[in-house]
Amino acid sequence: MDATVNKKKKFKLRMPGAFVILFILTIIAVVATWAVPAGSYSKLSYDKASSELVIQQPNGGDKKVPATQQQLDNLGVKIKISQFTNGGITQAVSIPNTYQRLKQRPASLWDVTGSMVRGTIQAVDIMVFIFVLGGLIGVVKASGAFESGLLALTKKTKGHEFLLIFFVAILMVLGGTLCGIEEEAVAFYPILVPIFIAMGYDSIVCVGAIFLASSVGTSFSTINPFSVVIASNAAGTNFTQGLDWRIFGCAVAAIFVIFYLHWYSKKVKANPEFSYSYEDKKSFDKMWSVSAEEKFSGESNEVKIKKAAFTVRKKLILVLFVVTFPIMVWGVMSQGWWFPTMASSFLLFAIIIMFLTGTGEFGIGEKGVVDAFVNGASSLVGVSLIIGLARGINLVLNEGMISDTMLQFSSSLVANMNGPFFILVMLFIFFILGFIVPSSSGLAVLSMPILAPLADSVNIPRFVVVTAYQFGQYAMLFLAPTGLVMATLQMLDMKYSHWLKFVWPVVVFVLVFGGSILVAQVLIY
Repeated sequence: MDATVNKKKKFKLRMPGAFVILFILTIIAVVATWAVPAGSYSKLSYDKASSELVIQQPNGGDKKVPATQQQLDNLGVKIKISQFTNGGITQAVSIPNTYQRLKQRPASLWDVTGSMVRGTIQAVDIMVFIFVLGGLIGVVKASGAFESGLLALTKKTKGHEFLLIFFVAILMVLGGTLCGIEEEAVAFYPILVPIFIAMGYDSIVCVGAIFLASSVGTSFSTINPFSVVIASNAAGTNFTQGLDWRIFGCAVAAIFVIFYLHWYSKKVKANPEFSYSYEDKKSFDKMWSVSAEEKFSGESNEVKIKKAAFTVRKKLILVLFVVTFPIMVWGVMSQGWWFPTMASSFLLFAIIIMFLTGTGEFGIGEKGVVDAFVNGASSLVGVSLIIGLARGINLVLNEGMISDTMLQFSSSLVANMNGPFFILVMLFIFFILGFIVPSSSGLAVLSMPILAPLADSVNIPRFVVVTAYQFGQYAMLFLAPTGLVMATLQMLDMKYSHWLKFVWPVVVFVLVFGGSILVAQVLIY
């Protein structure tokens, strides 16, 4: 008998998938509401209707006070009143020294599934955007334009494949540092992933050039309104303070991520088995690759194969498809678009492309384009649900009133520390808080009014605390299942363990290099 038959199979521990990880974290969050004491700070917001400040008490009830700078000073909120009245701060901010222990609000077993449903409902705007995006992709694929355009592109880029990764990564870093492109980045995968596959790269390179690069840019935000600007406002400082440090940090970080992507992509290009996700290569390629041939039905109803001719109609379809993305970026950066508006924009272009795809000599007809749209949308149901489930975890923590307790505990940790040690501990605190509150603007308004004033006691400028918030939170968001990571991995059918193997050097870089910048700022100022 062959010895291999009797050979025992080695036990191999496998990382669970995205849905299982989020389900486990939901259970942990529910348990935490029983173990962690409940408590809350008073919250301050601005009521446009009455032009007054509203104080939300921890035990319930609202109190209205005049919207004046003196009132803010009396409350210990070191923020300019104009930041409230002109809409610079739109969310309720924590009021320092108002933390109160509250009656425990433990979640029930029912909340495990209930939070998943309610989190999904809260994320419906993002989900609709993703469904429309999927439908748009499905129609473009059905038109054959992807195949034809890809064949033309791969011929022109032969021998210079990494240039595309370079330019994509640079654009993503800029998008992250200037306007905080995060959820919007999922829109770029359908364009770029088939191209990267055709060039001989793997799923890791796809996520690295888009999600990783945009997140590195956001970690070193320069003028990102959803991160550094709102955090600076909430900290009572101007976002231009420390801007030169952040520009320097962003430049160094961009160089690092480009070299890291170049090293990895070169290894994969030379030896596909080097890929961290090689075991899933076949399924990934089957999901995302496109062929240089296309099928069509002739008059005899026999299925024939022909080389994908890059016709004028297909060129027009590709142009319409690609132009939706710069329009989206323009709308987000300058017009204040959010997901419903972006979804409407994509749907408009989808309808035009459906007309072009359904009509003409090789048109697939009304049923063909509708089926293509529905199939494309359904392929991203998993991605949409992941976003909703992650929201559910945050709902459990917030409704259990334990987020503020963790914030209060964190503020007590850094009391009476010396400067460099203070800021490094602050970096670690924001790293942990980034898991609990994955929203950059949400964490900014919750934590900055509490933690930024602590810098005054150790003679550190408050903008340094803002910088620590950026580095700490975003280092965690490379890893945190409660953030965008799981939706990204689900979209590309990538295992979390493969992603961890690739991303941990970047997390170490952000923490070590970011920590060095913070210590230098403390020593110089």
